Amino acid sequence: MKVEHINPFIDSTVNVISTMTGHTPTRGKLSLKAETVLAFDVSAIIGIAGDVHGSVVISFPQDVALKVVSSFIGEIKNALDDDVQDAVGEFVNMIAGGAKKNLMGTGLRFKLSIPNIVVGAGHKVTRPKNVPCILVPFHIDDVGDFAVEVSLKEVAP
Repeated sequence: MKVEHINPFIDSTVNVISTMTGHTPTRGKLSLKAETVLAFDVSAIIGIAGDVHGSVVISFPQDVALKVVSSFIGEIKNALDDDVQDAVGEFVNMIAGGAKKNLMGTGLRFKLSIPNIVVGAGHKVTRPKNVPCILVPFHIDDVGDFAVEVSLKEVAP
């Protein structure tokens, strides 16, 4: 995985979350992730296929998801209901779409799947063993932490 493949997802995450919610996330230290368990309560996953394949996951603790989504839709949310889950799915869709736009400038071509949402503490997202995963933690002051996981591998021509 190349750093030039990760940075568009980081930039897109900051842009989407700050534009859509008014909360500006700051990136923490990137790390290579081996395990499949997500530390948070609600995640949205979008698959990627083409010149690169893999997935992008955005994952929130319940309290952070509720705060961020409440800001996004302009209505206080108190539970991980359908509206919150749909909004988290829309976040990953916009993040992946923004990154795709930037990556197309490098010549990479790929398609995005429809987002899938997983709810529940300790849920797992599996990926092929040969596709590395970079964990990108984010923090929003007075809101909390969330994470984006980018798993990409170039497909040989």
